[in-house]
Amino acid sequence: MVTSPLGTVGAKRLRVAVVGGGWAGMAAAVAACQCGHKVTVFEASRTLGGRARAIAATLPDGSPATLDNGQHILIGAYTETLRVMRMVGVDVERALMRRPLALPFADGSGLQTPRYATNWTAPLDAIAAIATARGWTWAERWSLITHSLGWQWRHFHCAPELSVAQLCAGLAPRVLHELIEPLCVSALNTPAHLASAQVFLRVLRDALFGIQGGSHLLLPRTDLSTLFPEIAANWLTHRGCQIHIGRRVGKLRWQAPHWLLDDQPYERVILAMSASNAATALVDYARSATDSVADSIFQWTRIADAMGFEAIATVYAWAARARLPYPMMALRNTPVAPAQFVFDRGQFNGTQGLLAFVVSAAQGSRESLQSAVMNQAREQLAALELPPLQAVQTVVEKHATFACTPKLARPPAFIATGLYAAGDYLDGPYPATLEGAVRSGWNVGTLP
Repeated sequence: MVTSPLGTVGAKRLRVAVVGGGWAGMAAAVAACQCGHKVTVFEASRTLGGRARAIAATLPDGSPATLDNGQHILIGAYTETLRVMRMVGVDVERALMRRPLALPFADGSGLQTPRYATNWTAPLDAIAAIATARGWTWAERWSLITHSLGWQWRHFHCAPELSVAQLCAGLAPRVLHELIEPLCVSALNTPAHLASAQVFLRVLRDALFGIQGGSHLLLPRTDLSTLFPEIAANWLTHRGCQIHIGRRVGKLRWQAPHWLLDDQPYERVILAMSASNAATALVDYARSATDSVADSIFQWTRIADAMGFEAIATVYAWAARARLPYPMMALRNTPVAPAQFVFDRGQFNGTQGLLAFVVSAAQGSRESLQSAVMNQAREQLAALELPPLQAVQTVVEKHATFACTPKLARPPAFIATGLYAAGDYLDGPYPATLEGAVRSGWNVGTLP
């Protein structure tokens, strides 16, 4: 018998196939291996990590650089992600730069946790950050404090049909525009007037009112593939599991009591791919399935197909001696200035002079986004007197996350007998985040 954090799993050793080597897929593979199963991972691309992976680039001076296909960060409240990372051998304290919550603007205003409050227990550290927010009046600060305490009093529950904008309707306009809206679109990748208030409250509960340090920003010191998926792959191979990179699965069919994956039998198959890719693949698989299995598959795909999706764009720009006052800064987001945050990767990732501008819920072409962000950088960062920035690369993930709207129906992990899904879009309390992906993968990987 093997004991996992989710319970005791029977001694029968299953052959488990994980299709997809992103964060959810690798978490599922690690969990299944930990439970004693024989695991094989198939990843169609040449790089592990899925929608949080490394990409190669060249800086304007001709030197090579490793970027990410999206600028992701973690927070201290990502307890399951941090636990699984440590389990496979990641030195979390070395791999991540930990900083207290700080969302300063270039003019010095904005939310920053005072030094004396960085080790205070939650929610006192968050309240201290709110109470000392630079540029806010006491009335603006008090409006956020009273709303936050009211949410806590109601145990972070609200009517399921509420949007974030409706939830925060009584907040001071400056607090709404400079804090709530950027936090909402970065955490849920959905504009506040469309985003689920209940999911947003869950994020606030865990980050600001949960564990000590839950609001801390954790900035990756390495690329996202190296941070977890590649180390997880090494951990798996050392335990006899197989990792097939650059291997696209061509055929899946049910032949009781197994699923045949390219004619190889598995007792369990976990589809750790995007909702749209999983739904497309499943329709093909269902054609050769029995009626009962096909019906179960079509029920799952109907829910997945009904979901909407949002894009995230990351505009990388570089100048040899560019350096921001902070590793992460907030930007004032408008229709013509689409980025919400900028990151100085030189301060935590080692590529000096490389800035990453993040546009959540991005709209428009890659070219138009890049042009708008570069103009935004010149205008909003002018006071910092940076050297002229040059665009390096703009990465647009068109289906980066699901649109996290109120009362959204999300598909379950179970698809059919022996067939499961893993991903941040599955039914659960979290938005599309690395934490949601890892939790989903771990949960399905430990199923008996």
